[in-house]
Amino acid sequence: MFALSIGPYFMGGFVVSLVSLLVLRLKLLMALDYVQSSLVQFAFHSSYLLFALPITAWLVRIGYMRGIATGLLVMAVGCVSFVGAAALHSYAVVLLALLTLSAGVTFLQIACSVTVAVVEPAQRAIPRVTLLQGFNSVGTVLAPLIGAWFLFADHGSTASDGAWTMLAIPFVACMLVLLGLARAFWSNRELLAGMPRPRRVRVGELHRLIADRRLVAGALAMFAYVGAEVTIGGLLAGYLVLPEILAVEPITAGRLVSLYWGGAMLGRFVGAAIITRVPAPRLLALAAVAATVFVVVATQADGALGATALIAVGLCNSIMYPTLFALSLPDDQSLAPHASMVLCMAVVGGAVVPVLTGGLADQIGLGNALLLPGLCYLGIAAFAFGCTRTRGGVEQAPAIVRSPVIRPRT
Repeated sequence: MFALSIGPYFMGGFVVSLVSLLVLRLKLLMALDYVQSSLVQFAFHSSYLLFALPITAWLVRIGYMRGIATGLLVMAVGCVSFVGAAALHSYAVVLLALLTLSAGVTFLQIACSVTVAVVEPAQRAIPRVTLLQGFNSVGTVLAPLIGAWFLFADHGSTASDGAWTMLAIPFVACMLVLLGLARAFWSNRELLAGMPRPRRVRVGELHRLIADRRLVAGALAMFAYVGAEVTIGGLLAGYLVLPEILAVEPITAGRLVSLYWGGAMLGRFVGAAIITRVPAPRLLALAAVAATVFVVVATQADGALGATALIAVGLCNSIMYPTLFALSLPDDQSLAPHASMVLCMAVVGGAVVPVLTGGLADQIGLGNALLLPGLCYLGIAAFAFGCTRTRGGVEQAPAIVRSPVIRPRT
C-alpha cells in the first residue's frame, strides 16, 4: 500500500503547483487583469466546498481504494480537458477543466488522508506518512521547474495556437501518469478487504461538529492558511517579474516559484523532527508570526529582499496544514472522519482569498495587495495562541506527526 500511495501524493503536489503557474501564464496569454487570472485558483479550489460532502458519501459506499482510483480517473479527465481548451482558445473551458481536475484531487484528499492509518500500525505510520508528505512536496518543487518551460516558452501576450498547445502539453503528460495510477489502484481494489470501512454521515453528527468551537475555529484557520498559501503561490511569479522586484522573464520567475515550494518541502522534514520537542500550538504560532513578518517585508521592500521574503513564506507554510488539522479535531474520535470532511471543505479558502487579493491588486498594486494574505497568517497565529491556552501542547505532538494528511497544496 505504501508503494502505491507514493504516486497520488506526488501527483497531488505536482498538479497543484502546476496550476499555480497558470495564473501568470493566462494573464499574459489573454491580457487578463488580476481578478480574472485569479479565477484559476477559484475554479480549482472551490470544488472542496462543492464536492466534499457528496464525495465523502460516495467513499462510504465504494471504499477507499476504489475511491482513490475514481479520483485519479476524474483528475485524468480534467487534464485531457486542457486539449479542448487549447483547441478552442477558451478561458471558460480552462476553468471547467480545473474544476474537474480539482474534484479528482478532492477524492484523493479525503481518501488518502486515512488509508495509511488504516493499513499501517501506529509505530510504522508515523515515519511513512512523513515520507509520503515528502513525495507530495517533491511534486510541488518539480512542477515549476518542468512546467515553466512549457507554459512560458512563448511568453508573449498574443493567444497563438502554439502558446495554447504548449499550455496543454504538461497536463496531457499528467493525464497519462494518472491513468496508469488509476489502473494500479483498481487492480488492487481488494487490498483493504477486511479493514474497517468508513461509516455513514448522520445529520445529528454534523450538528455536533458545528457545535464544536475548536473545530469551527480550526476550520476558519484552515480557510485562512490555504487561502494565503495559494494566493502567494499563484501570484509569486507575477510579483517576481515586476520591474521593482527582480524584473526577470516569466519563464525564470516560474522556475523561481519552485523555491517557494522547496521551502515547504524542507520545512516539512525538519518540522517533523521539531514537533516532537516543541509544543505544537507554540510552533504553529511561531510559523504564523514569521509568515506575517515576511509578507509585510515583501510589501515594503524592493529587489532581492522583497523576493527573498515572499519566497521564505513557503518555509513557514510547511508545518501549518498537518498541525492545524490535528489541533482542530474534536476530542470525540468517532467524529474524526466527519471533522476531516469539514476541514477539507475549508480548503475553499484557496478559491476566495486569491480572487479578493486579485481585486485589491487591480486597485492598489500587487505588492500592497499581499497584505491580505498577511492578515490571514495573523488569524492563524490567533488560533495557535488560543490552543496554547486551552489545550496545552506537548501531548499534541505525536498526533500531528502521525496525522495522515495529504496536500494536494496545499
